[in-house]
Amino acid sequence: MEEREGEVRWDGLCSRDAAARAAALDTIGQAVLRRAESVASGAAADELPVPAARDGLGEALARLLMLSKRCPFPDVREKSEAILSGVQELGIRIPRPLGHGPSRFIPEKETIQVGKEDATMHTLFAESFATLGRLDNVTLVMVFHPQYLESFLKTQHYLLQMDGPLPLHYRHYIGIMAAARHQCSYLVNLHVNDFLHVGGDPKWLNGLENAPQKLQNLGELNKMLAHRPWLITKEHIEQLLKTEENSWSLAELIHAVVLLTHYHSLASFTFGCGISPEIDCEGGHTFRPPSVSNYCICDITNGYHGVDEIHASPAGSISVSSTESVCEVEALMEKMKQLQECRDEEEASQEEMATRFEREKRESMFVCSSEDEESAATRDVSRHFEDTSYGYKDFSRHGMHVPTFRVQDYSWEDHGYSLVNRLYPDVGQLLDEKFHIAYNLTYNTMAMHKDVDTSMLRRAIWNYIHCMFGIRYDDYDYGEINQLLDRSFKVYIKTVVCTPEKTTKRMYDSFWRQFEHSEKVHVNLLLVEARMQAELLYALRAITRYMT
Repeated sequence: MEEREGEVRWDGLCSRDAAARAAALDTIGQAVLRRAESVASGAAADELPVPAARDGLGEALARLLMLSKRCPFPDVREKSEAILSGVQELGIRIPRPLGHGPSRFIPEKETIQVGKEDATMHTLFAESFATLGRLDNVTLVMVFHPQYLESFLKTQHYLLQMDGPLPLHYRHYIGIMAAARHQCSYLVNLHVNDFLHVGGDPKWLNGLENAPQKLQNLGELNKMLAHRPWLITKEHIEQLLKTEENSWSLAELIHAVVLLTHYHSLASFTFGCGISPEIDCEGGHTFRPPSVSNYCICDITNGYHGVDEIHASPAGSISVSSTESVCEVEALMEKMKQLQECRDEEEASQEEMATRFEREKRESMFVCSSEDEESAATRDVSRHFEDTSYGYKDFSRHGMHVPTFRVQDYSWEDHGYSLVNRLYPDVGQLLDEKFHIAYNLTYNTMAMHKDVDTSMLRRAIWNYIHCMFGIRYDDYDYGEINQLLDRSFKVYIKTVVCTPEKTTKRMYDSFWRQFEHSEKVHVNLLLVEARMQAELLYALRAITRYMT
């Protein structure tokens, strides 16, 4: 509901003070009920229950539905339910949620239920709600790993809301541009709302050509970072910094680059974990009554594909006996043990290590899913970026050769970190902390096994992602990757990192079949951070070359 004079103000709900929340809810309840009475009194006698999509009431009811299900504060949940009941008593149809929890890939019963979280998680939930004005589905999936989630939320809050070179509405618009490159309507919808909330011009949302020229100029960097970061040169940077009246400052550009890479990688997480639409966003709720089977064909038009999502894999297509799955885990652990023994016995020469890297880089080009197909950007999302045909391309396709990026020559630790911190204080530190938590995070478990050193496996995943981007670590034996990552896992990794919009539940189910969902989410944290760092390395190296 738009906030016109005398209307709903939602901001007070984010307060940590219960009295302030209660006062805000009373005001919201009065405004919503007044609007509902007006809608009900204007309806014909034979029209009950009245559709709520009149005069902005539907948006307010969807927001209340979200609060009744997803707010970490019990008082807000209960009061929101009471307001919805009051509206229903007036003969107004109220919404119901669609879908089954925060992820289409993870059964709801296996995620953390709001209202049943422990004290540590409640603190995180309350912090997230106070910062974002909602407890979003990304948070509810990431909370499998509270240490990482805390670092993620702190970084995102700083990028979007704390003092920085870019105005607030620019930050959200850049988030929209970045998420749209991967057709991630989930993130686009969230940031459209946030963009308008901080005073952004609605006309900009009609298409990138309606935004200021300065933001339009960022489109080229956005598409290269998202799909082919190895093509970024100092000339691209110079073009942005030296464009007369629409030029970017170095500090602004660093802020923009960090935002772009943050949302490209968050789109990977969103698709990789099958994040569901938010309850109050399109596709997250419906005003239609449930059918006898609790699934109505009309829901399809609202973005809910419940039958398809729940039974995405035909019976037997990826079924595997638990014995086979256990054997897969045992075999992986045995390979890790053998590789460690080989490391201790002999070390490959530098020439051999270089050869193995080139082989792995070349082979990664041919890893693709049988489900791989071109997907057209939807109209509502594609208008937020230009050149919709520009997508991921492997390095050496069509005879194009890109030199290997040697981390020994330009690394995050020795070069990127200090450049970001110098031009956008504290952000280098926040990113560095987030990278380290994701890379080093371990519970020393693998499926049903405990006291396992997983560092070799985590390094293989991280380095495989960087290898796909042409980034090489001289001290790493890339022969280990083929030993530890099987084809179905490589297909999943490459899809989530390079073309996340093509990720399917079948791909998610196909790898590491005996592992916990929390372990698969952990994999996604590695994919997110390795991808973000790879994009940053190419962009920051180009900026450094421009500066020197």
